[in-house]
Amino acid sequence: MVDFARVQKELQECSRDVERSGIKVSPKSDSSLARLIGTIPGPIGTPYEGGTFQIDIALPDAYPFEPPKMKFTTKVWHPNISSQSGAICLDILKDQWSPALTLKTALLSVQALLSAPQPDDPQDAVVAQQYLKDYQTFVGTARYWTESFAKKSSLGIEEKVQKLVEMGFPEAQARTTLEAVGGDENLALEKLCSG
Repeated sequence: MVDFARVQKELQECSRDVERSGIKVSPKSDSSLARLIGTIPGPIGTPYEGGTFQIDIALPDAYPFEPPKMKFTTKVWHPNISSQSGAICLDILKDQWSPALTLKTALLSVQALLSAPQPDDPQDAVVAQQYLKDYQTFVGTARYWTESFAKKSSLGIEEKVQKLVEMGFPEAQARTTLEAVGGDENLALEKLCSG
């Protein structure tokens, strides 16, 4: 059974330090602490700088004795993160996990992974090949994905509604969906496309 008292304590620790670290963890719903959403800022000096990346966190019943299951919900171009599923290849999320680690330390490790890719142990072989063979193209692609998927658009709500209408969505539906996702046009588009 998940140690919910510990999870509460970890959430409080993250919220106390959010201004300095930029790392946030919050429950996905009010009804359960077993599903969480983590947010990490892209590390400075990397192609991910300026982006805000969301990570889905599922706590197994044996947490903290088993690692949390984490995957990116924000699309990322990185050798150790699947560009398709968001799966993360990181030892502490597998066999190097210790109950002494916390959700915050796990997210800090994921953030560090963004700074220091390990292309010899890839999660995404295509990205790893590009990283090794054509580093400048890799950096350009990673920056483009960060701009496209991890940055809040500076467009106003009316421009976003107009963009979605131009894509063929009804104006009222586009407006309602944008409001429901806090103005994030990528999330709105995902929601509109999934029905």
